[in-house]
Amino acid sequence: MIYTEKSKANLDTFTSPVGIAVDRFIAQRQSEFPHATGELSQLLRDIVIASKIISREINRAGLSGIEGMTEDENIQGEPQRMLDVIAEYRFKKALINGKQVCAILSEESDEVIDTGNYDAKYVVAIDPLDGSSNVDVNVSVGTIFSIYKRVSPQGQPFTKEDFLQEGTKQVAAGYILYGSSTMLVYTTGCGVNGFTYEPSLGEYFLSHPNIIQPQDGEYYSVNERDKDEFSRDVKTYLYELKSKKKGTRYVGSLVCDFHRNLLKGGVYLYPATDQYKKGKLRLMYECHALAFITEQAKGRATNGDIRIMDIKPQAYHERTPIIIGSKGLVDEFEDVQKLISFK
Repeated sequence: MIYTEKSKANLDTFTSPVGIAVDRFIAQRQSEFPHATGELSQLLRDIVIASKIISREINRAGLSGIEGMTEDENIQGEPQRMLDVIAEYRFKKALINGKQVCAILSEESDEVIDTGNYDAKYVVAIDPLDGSSNVDVNVSVGTIFSIYKRVSPQGQPFTKEDFLQEGTKQVAAGYILYGSSTMLVYTTGCGVNGFTYEPSLGEYFLSHPNIIQPQDGEYYSVNERDKDEFSRDVKTYLYELKSKKKGTRYVGSLVCDFHRNLLKGGVYLYPATDQYKKGKLRLMYECHALAFITEQAKGRATNGDIRIMDIKPQAYHERTPIIIGSKGLVDEFEDVQKLISFK
């Protein structure tokens, strides 16, 4: 067959490479570390497997009747949705069967989940389905996970100290965004990479290599419903953002808001309020993970006093205020703090 120049161009367009599959990427990165033995790589693959199943469940939620509430509450006293329960179950089964995790801390469980895999090196803290209420109205939701190397001896049951570690002790962290497409974004401390799921092939492919967060951005993300309860420095900072014509973009799904700011530049705030005097977001399975990612992408994260990554948790489900995003915008918040304290 003889191809015209136009047909060749069309053929190139429709047969262009789709990128490196995530399994191959993980294997390649493992080979960069001479002393790696494969357990972390397998753990990441287990998370990938569970996320594919959850992506399928979310995409057919309206047809399968798994939207809406259960009659239960999670440890924070928040009502559980059917998809919260399903997502936790899928990740729990994948991590138990994978045998690389000795215990799991989940937003949806009162107690740490003992996997029985006491020879495993790692523990995982996870929010199985952040923003699950948005599924009912077809808005993006996500999973957030954080991986730590245990400090207790292998071969023995886990201890509380295995989880109560500073964010700087994370060996990997990431999130899965279930939106118009499903994306996996993760770091092992060597930059941030994003993968887009191709459902017809059942594979994630590298679509966003070496993500670098812009140092500035046009948008800020905050729930201004309780703005009268914000501290003076937060109120002043928001006034400064508005005076610079920054726009508000707030979906109410943490992963979605964070992902937009990671790619486009911006800042996300969830400060303390009268109702949540210590902040609302959970330190271990939300803030530590996203702080690790944003720092690896050249962004910043603080609770208003110290770097999020330096906070050592005192309890499993501890909360914290957070200001996270583009370095320049977080720097501006700290400049406002210094100005107010000087006055």
